Amino acid sequence: MDVNELLTFLASAIVISLSGVLAPGALTAATIAAGARRRWAGTMIAVGHGIVELPLIVLIVIGMDKLLKVEGVRIGIGLAGGVFLLMMAWGMFRALRHPTSDDNQAASATRHPILIGIILSASNPYFLLWWATVGLALATKAVSLGVMAFVLFALIHWLLDLIWLTILSWVTFGGGKLMGNVPQRVILGICAAAMVFFGGTFLWEAGWSLHSLLAGS
Repeated sequence: MDVNELLTFLASAIVISLSGVLAPGALTAATIAAGARRRWAGTMIAVGHGIVELPLIVLIVIGMDKLLKVEGVRIGIGLAGGVFLLMMAWGMFRALRHPTSDDNQAASATRHPILIGIILSASNPYFLLWWATVGLALATKAVSLGVMAFVLFALIHWLLDLIWLTILSWVTFGGGKLMGNVPQRVILGICAAAMVFFGGTFLWEAGWSLHSLLAGS
C-alpha cells in the first residue's frame, strides 16, 4: 500500500466527511438540547451514532446500499424517523417548564443520549442515503487500498462525529451554566422547534413518496 496514496485518500475523505458531519440536522439539535443538561451528552450521542454507523459502513460495502435505495425501505425509515423526532419535540416542549430539573419526567427526551444517537441515526433517511451513495464511494475506495485503509477511514470518520458532537454539548453546557435558566429555555425551545421541522420534513417526504408509489402502481 502506497503511503502517499493512503494519506491523500484520508485527507479527501476527511473533507468530504465534514460536509455530512457539520451539516445541521436532527442529531445536531438533539446534541444541543441534551448538552444543556449534560456536558458529555455529545460524546454519548456520538457513541450511539457509532453503534449504527460503523457496522453500516461494513454492510454497505457488502451490498446493503441496494436495500437502502429501495423506495419502500426509505419510506418506512422516513416515517419512523419523523414520528420519533416529533415525540422528542413534544418531550422538549413539556420540559420547558422545568429546564434544569433532572427529575422532571418531561425531560426524558434528553435523558438517554446513547439511545438518542442510535435511534436518530438508524431512522434518518438522509444519513442512510448519504452512506448508500457518497459514503459507499469512499468506503469502496478505502477497501481497494487495503484493510488498514478501510479501518482508518471508518475510525477517522467516526472520530469527526465524536469531536464535533462533544464540542457542541460542551459549548451548550458551559453557556447554559454561565448565562442561567433563561438561555436554557431558549436553547431547548429552538431545538424542539428544529425537531418539529426535521420530523415534519421526514414525514412529508415519506408521505409524498408513498403517495407517488401508490399512484404509480
